[in-house]
Amino acid sequence: MNVRPATPADHAAVAAVLNAAFGNDHATLIVEGVRAEGAVLAELVAEAGGEIVGHVLFSRMTVTPARFIAGLGPLGVRPDRQSEGLGAALSRVGIEAARSWGAEAVVVLGHPTYYPRFGFSHEATAKIVSPFSDRPAFMALELVRGALGQPLKVDYPAAFG
Repeated sequence: MNVRPATPADHAAVAAVLNAAFGNDHATLIVEGVRAEGAVLAELVAEAGGEIVGHVLFSRMTVTPARFIAGLGPLGVRPDRQSEGLGAALSRVGIEAARSWGAEAVVVLGHPTYYPRFGFSHEATAKIVSPFSDRPAFMALELVRGALGQPLKVDYPAAFG
């Protein structure tokens, strides 16, 4: 398995993976919308046997006061390849990339029992105002100590609706 940056040639395969992983086209529409908005920080794919089997998107969040916070998601792995660690690999590579870009934190709206393995917690969002603030699925990972220690308003790209 190889994790690499996605290219435009991968877009159809990425859509197929996301549609299969989520059972609908909602995640695909989010990814396409974030691309159209120019809010993509990174798009990574997991490739195995010459096929795209997983995908993760990292988006630029709008933050007030201005801070560099990335948003992780959607993350999807083809159903026949789930439970092989592909999602974890995509997440870890993406989080380390975000750290290398100078992102101060990463937020995610995801499964509350999956993302804590990477250091995400709902408690880390205590000072974040977001439409998702009240959901246990809204979690954050501080990459720079103290980055989430002040009140912040964090908005996802419009494609997240």
